[in-house]
Amino acid sequence: MELSLIAAFVAAAFLLSIAPGPDMLFIVANATAGGRRAGVVAALGMSTGLAVHTLAAALGLSALFRAAPEALEVVRLAGAVFLVYLAITSWRAGRRTPGEAEQGPAPAAAPRRPLRKLYLMATLTNVANPKVILFYLAFLPQFLTVGDGAWPVWLQLLTLGGLFIMIGLPVDATVGLAAGSLADKLLSRPSFRRRLERASAVIFGGLAVRLALDTR
Repeated sequence: MELSLIAAFVAAAFLLSIAPGPDMLFIVANATAGGRRAGVVAALGMSTGLAVHTLAAALGLSALFRAAPEALEVVRLAGAVFLVYLAITSWRAGRRTPGEAEQGPAPAAAPRRPLRKLYLMATLTNVANPKVILFYLAFLPQFLTVGDGAWPVWLQLLTLGGLFIMIGLPVDATVGLAAGSLADKLLSRPSFRRRLERASAVIFGGLAVRLALDTR
C-alpha cells in the first residue's frame, strides 16, 4: 500500500470519527443513562461492529449488497426495528425509575443495563446500520492500491478497516467517558435518571425513524 494513501486515509478517518453521527448518539445516550463504564462498553461494541463489517468487506460479502440492493433494504429495516426496541425498553425503564426513590438513591457507578447486554446492543446497532455498509462500499476502495506489487485487496481492506477502528475507538471512548462523567454526578437522583432514560428513548426512536425513512 502506498504511504501517501494511508496518510490520506488516516486523516479522513479521523475527521469522520469526530463528526457526530448515529453511533456517537448511541454512545452518548447509554453513557448518560449508565455512566462512564456504559459509555466505554458502548464504544467497544461499536468497534466490534466495525470489525464485522471489515471482515465482511474483506471476504467479498459487500459485493452481495451491490448485486442485490434488496439485501441492503432488509438490513436497513431490521436496524430500524431494533432501534425501536431500544426506544421502548428505555422508555419503560424510565417509567420504573420513580419507584426507586423510596428505596434510596442508586449508586452512581452502577449502570442500569448489564454491560454484556449493552455491548451486544451496540454491536448489533452498528452491524445493522446500512450507512456503515455503504461506507465500506464507497469509501475504502478509494484508498486501495492496484497493479504489480500491490497487496491483495482483502489484506488492504483488513488493514484499512483496522486503522479505522484504531482511530475511531479512542474518539468514541473519550466521548463515552466525558458523557458518563457528567452523568455519574447526577445519576443518584432518581428523577434525573428517569429523564435520562426517556431522553435515550427519544434518541433511539429518532434514529429509528431516520433509518426507516432513509432510502438511499
